[in-house]
Amino acid sequence: MERNSIKLTIKNGETFTATLTDNSSAKGLMELLSKGDITIEMEDYGNMEKVGPLGTNLPRNDRQTTTGPGDIILYQGKYLVIYYDTNSWNFTWIGKIDNANAAYLKSALGNGNVTVTLSLNR
Repeated sequence: MERNSIKLTIKNGETFTATLTDNSSAKGLMELLSKGDITIEMEDYGNMEKVGPLGTNLPRNDRQTTTGPGDIILYQGKYLVIYYDTNSWNFTWIGKIDNANAAYLKSALGNGNVTVTLSLNR
């Protein structure tokens, strides 16, 4: 297992890997995933992101951030957000989906709600 890498599996079977940043939020997510996979029901928001509740709070490392396609963000300490477009706000950056581009992510995540399962990249 790569120490700072997770896997994201979309309900349609599409799988991505993501490289996590080095902060207490990403470490908290890795600790959660060491106990088992996390499935998140995510909603489309603003035609730029998918957002869903983690079911727990992680440490926050908020700072002014401009996102890009593939960025994984922690919002308010309890929501996981996957961006397929850009936004700028006070967020905690968790990581980035490897080799992601806007068009491919938008297609893979689809329109409307999506189910995403996070797991350790073994």
